[in-house]
Amino acid sequence: MKQYLVSVVMPTYNCGRYIKEAVESVKRQQVEWELIIIDDASTDDTKERIEAYQKDERIHYIRNSKNEGVAKSRNQGCKYAKGEYIAFLDADDWWKIGKLKKQIEKMKKTNTILCYTGRELFDEKGKSKGKIIRVKERLHYSDLLKTNSIACSSVVVKKEAILEFPMEHDELHEDYLTWLRVLEKYDMACGINEPLLCTRLTKDGKSRKKWKTVWMTYGVYRQMRIGKIKSFWYVGRHIIRSGLKYLKG
Repeated sequence: MKQYLVSVVMPTYNCGRYIKEAVESVKRQQVEWELIIIDDASTDDTKERIEAYQKDERIHYIRNSKNEGVAKSRNQGCKYAKGEYIAFLDADDWWKIGKLKKQIEKMKKTNTILCYTGRELFDEKGKSKGKIIRVKERLHYSDLLKTNSIACSSVVVKKEAILEFPMEHDELHEDYLTWLRVLEKYDMACGINEPLLCTRLTKDGKSRKKWKTVWMTYGVYRQMRIGKIKSFWYVGRHIIRSGLKYLKG
């Protein structure tokens, strides 16, 4: 059985028009990788577009018989993965060359279990919006409680950690909840303050619905067993920091 350093887990639902760019960005990475595409019962031409990659033994395509949601799809990919590390990439995002290599090197140097990067924002057509989201090079659990500065498509995490804390609660920010649980145990993650992730802002993204995302964030804090008053306090900080982040670019 072939072993890989990094298993890339890519959930997709009706992202056929974007998925080639995402897959090609994985192919350009400079580490031993495998790509696990979890098609969550798409109704577009995703399956046909993936057929062009089926001869590459590193690329695996799994199709759900019914729509399971992004959390279950990612978890399914993680269970299938053979790599020492798991990297997440949504099918409408893409990476810059060297991303995975830089992250693995940083994780080994800092002895951390999770690494994230900065990102550049693009519109739905793939045109840069001229905004860079920068990140700190170290992030502790207490910092992450104040705001979610970890973009899911930027993450590389040790496989054992993500299997210990699988994603759940699609109705909330399922990735934020997992990062909090990971850092609650392991305390620190490392960051690379470079826009190695290209984030496509689509009209259907959960984070685009501002008031809904406020309540989803509140729900994450409640899942973390944080009291109601303190949860509202954290939500307030989250709103302020998120607003400043997008204004500064």
